[in-house]
Amino acid sequence: MRALILVGGYGTRLRPLTLSCPKPLVEFCNKPMIIHQIEALKVAGCTEVVLAINYQPEVMMGFIQEWQEKLGVKIVCSQEKEPMGTAGPLALARETLDDGKGTPFFVLNSDVICDYPLKDMLDFHKARGAEATILVTKVDDPTKYGVVVMDEYGQVQRFVEKPKEFVGDKINAGIYVCSPTILNRIELRPTSIEREVFPHVAADNRLYAYTLNGYWMDVGQPKDYLKGLHLYLDSMAIRQSPQLAKGPGINGNVLVDPSAKIGEGCLIGPDVSISAGCVIGNGVRLSHCVVMRGVRIKDHSKVESCIVGWDSTVGAWSRLENHCVLGEDVTVKDELYLNGAIVLPHKEIKESVSTPAIIL
Repeated sequence: MRALILVGGYGTRLRPLTLSCPKPLVEFCNKPMIIHQIEALKVAGCTEVVLAINYQPEVMMGFIQEWQEKLGVKIVCSQEKEPMGTAGPLALARETLDDGKGTPFFVLNSDVICDYPLKDMLDFHKARGAEATILVTKVDDPTKYGVVVMDEYGQVQRFVEKPKEFVGDKINAGIYVCSPTILNRIELRPTSIEREVFPHVAADNRLYAYTLNGYWMDVGQPKDYLKGLHLYLDSMAIRQSPQLAKGPGINGNVLVDPSAKIGEGCLIGPDVSISAGCVIGNGVRLSHCVVMRGVRIKDHSKVESCIVGWDSTVGAWSRLENHCVLGEDVTVKDELYLNGAIVLPHKEIKESVSTPAIIL
């Protein structure tokens, strides 16, 4: 089986982190976002994954060389000369996706984190003889989204964009199973699978929706990234994952890379991930935050609801809160307060930032 992951975007919503690397390679829970998806695809039986890219292709090629052997999955690139939307990349990778035997393939948006019920979704797709199956997830307020309206068997009847009256509470979760016949509907041009292809499949009564029971989050912007962290770690706790940290000073769900060093008298958690090579000083307080690879947080600092980018340093007795995002190699001097600061890579912060601001 094959799969295509849409990784072509510039990741503007997740800046400044995406100024240093493409969004799919940004760490999420201590490994690149896209690795979570490729691992789930492997479990579902995929042996080849196509990455549809147009941004920083040389970085993605380096990633493939590093991870292909580790994961035991063939990874190939399909490079776009211009952004091709969500359907154009399928036409571009037609020869790879269509094996000539009618085998279905997966299509995923690269910033979706969920339980990945891919095997069950595939079985559902085959049982209904569908041309395409959309993963849908339930939301509390469907007026903010495009709603997928379906019958009791999962057959999609129509799509309603930001409905003012209740028509359903299921939205597109950004993961699809497609049969190769769908490729006949897609031209080699920038086009949207959601707006220009799926409505025609639905009109032919061959579009279905599979409802996700577990968690789901589009982690393409900082606030949602941190929500996704909570959901992912909560899922690990439900599964009683041995990877979750335990011991004195650990409060709630915490993920710590074995190579990280943590000082004395720290209080860490809930909902914290600490990546490889990090050094956490004495008396540090961390909650609802991500500490990426190579970060140093000095004594008695407090970081809450923030993302600290690679190789950054947070000074002693400093306090970061309210969705600060530090880009790569940022230095925050001692005894400073940062409130909602977005700091571009390679900056040195010498004064407090008391109101949310972008530091260029």
